[in-house]
Amino acid sequence: MAKETQRLNDLGLPVGHDLSGWSGCEFPPVSPIEGRYCRVEHIDADRHGGDLFTAFAADLEARIFTYLPYGAFSSPLELKSWVAAYCSGTDPLFHAVVEQNSGRAQGVASYLNIRPEIGVIEVGHINYGPNLQRTPSATEAMFLMMRRVFSELGYRRCEWKCDALNARSRKAAARLGFTFEGVFRNATIYKGRNRDTAWFSITDREWPVLKRAFEAWLDPGNFTSQGKQKQRLAELIDQQRN
Repeated sequence: MAKETQRLNDLGLPVGHDLSGWSGCEFPPVSPIEGRYCRVEHIDADRHGGDLFTAFAADLEARIFTYLPYGAFSSPLELKSWVAAYCSGTDPLFHAVVEQNSGRAQGVASYLNIRPEIGVIEVGHINYGPNLQRTPSATEAMFLMMRRVFSELGYRRCEWKCDALNARSRKAAARLGFTFEGVFRNATIYKGRNRDTAWFSITDREWPVLKRAFEAWLDPGNFTSQGKQKQRLAELIDQQRN
């Protein structure tokens, strides 16, 4: 324990656990992350744009763009232009979710608000076409991104934030093991609307339990020949916690 932390403890002043040996993390690389069901790779307008437009267009009412500050897109060219202009930076660091079987991009996700000096990162801009939703690939994509954050890069905290009215996003965060932390009222404005932002997080201390649960859920033995899950992820998380 650092001397200053010890001194404050001796004075009876509560302080956080000692991190005097903390040296920070690396910035997330752009190398692809391979999974059993999907691959998460750095987004590219030419390579992924056409597939993503097709995937998103399957949502005929464009509901998947309700709580995003952009979209929907009227043509493959418009989507490709958005990828080239909006997704070419390093923060947010956008990725495409590519199904292993078809080789087609079916959704996007990103790292953002990346602070390697304190080991904090967020996953966001998560948008899955209807054919990707509620599939093993959808869950595995988030597992792969979190595995890189915690197991590969050693981050201390991974955040998930969404419009507080986005019930599906809040439900997804809870299912994936994120802990609800509260709502920041009047946090921002997008598409001419107010946004109260719901905050969720996973910490490095929680990750080992969640990692084992994800691995058990994603195991082919957890699915019937028709692709139906035998055990829910929540059940496996509870088992690992107990």
